[in-house]
Amino acid sequence: MTAQPIHEGGCACGAVRVRVTGEPKEVNLCHCMTCRRIHGAPFGVYAIFPRAAFQVSGDTAAWASSATGKRHHCPVCGSPVYLAFDGVDEIEVPTGIFDEIGLYPPQYEIWCRSAEPWHDAQGRPRYARGAP
Repeated sequence: MTAQPIHEGGCACGAVRVRVTGEPKEVNLCHCMTCRRIHGAPFGVYAIFPRAAFQVSGDTAAWASSATGKRHHCPVCGSPVYLAFDGVDEIEVPTGIFDEIGLYPPQYEIWCRSAEPWHDAQGRPRYARGAP
């Protein structure tokens, strides 16, 4: 039996650490204005895991970014740590939090109506609004 891959990461100051087991269900690149502002960048990239595959250590603070979504961040340095939606058995983890690079390339892009005009999607499917 092949062991499930385990990857870890953390916030900028090290107060919060995360661990994921297995492969993500999917990976998206999001151009929505909330992600742009949260990350201070033109987009956010999220690997989506089942809740049971995700562990967090350290305290996080949560902000309700929508009626059902809560974005958790480090209360010390402000780094985004994960996004969870009520009633959904998934956790969205920003790929920049992982200790390793190159783990989870995005499969598609969402909220492209807010994308920078210079952004090259490199052939990925693009959606004007949320995920298909």
